[in-house]
Amino acid sequence: MTVTIAPVDGLPEIRESDDLAALIAERAELRDGDVIVIAQKAVSKAEGRVVRLAEVEPSDRARELAADRDPRQHEVILREAARLVRTRPPLVIAETRHGFVCASAGVDASNAPEPETVVLLPEDPDASAARIRDRLRELAGAEVGVIVSDSFGRPWRQGTTDVAIGAAGIRPLLDLKGVQDAVGYELHATVIAVADELAGAAELVMGKTSGVPAAVIRGVDADGEGSARELVMPADRDLFR
Repeated sequence: MTVTIAPVDGLPEIRESDDLAALIAERAELRDGDVIVIAQKAVSKAEGRVVRLAEVEPSDRARELAADRDPRQHEVILREAARLVRTRPPLVIAETRHGFVCASAGVDASNAPEPETVVLLPEDPDASAARIRDRLRELAGAEVGVIVSDSFGRPWRQGTTDVAIGAAGIRPLLDLKGVQDAVGYELHATVIAVADELAGAAELVMGKTSGVPAAVIRGVDADGEGSARELVMPADRDLFR
């Protein structure tokens, strides 16, 4: 099996109400079975998920958490968080309303559209992926999968890697329980996070500072149905809550 990962070059700076699917379809020849990975920032900008800090009044709690950072940004973090998991001012690890546990509840000033703004996660990343997939089918006539990706840190591991926070048209998990390995051992607990692996692979050609917010992965059999929400660890299986 040969897998290729190609950046979607030439995309402009994404603005609110941009037709992201059309911009991608104009610059990529899509085929059935392709998986399109799109950076969360591009999706959020197109959906208007941008906050101007000049319009934010920080609370006392935000000032406490901010330490020497901008308390207005921490106020936005508090508003986006369903709960605070760990804090070491100015660092905040929070659970979002989507169930993601990540730094700053996904609120980020990097690659924001202009100074003094921050970008939020999409309201419903799975729905965002589904809308883009439907639009790509309409424009390109191809049955593709779509992943909305974002960079997450990982406990006990240095560095960040991209993961899927939204998905449509792919199976996000591959359950190998009951399958025998090469020596006949039956797997009992192996579930592969296919959507996260694809998101991480796409980041290799997208980067954080290169201005490439989308990539096309070809040659991977990931066709199926499901959502990125399936990747969130259920509370009854989370040993660290």
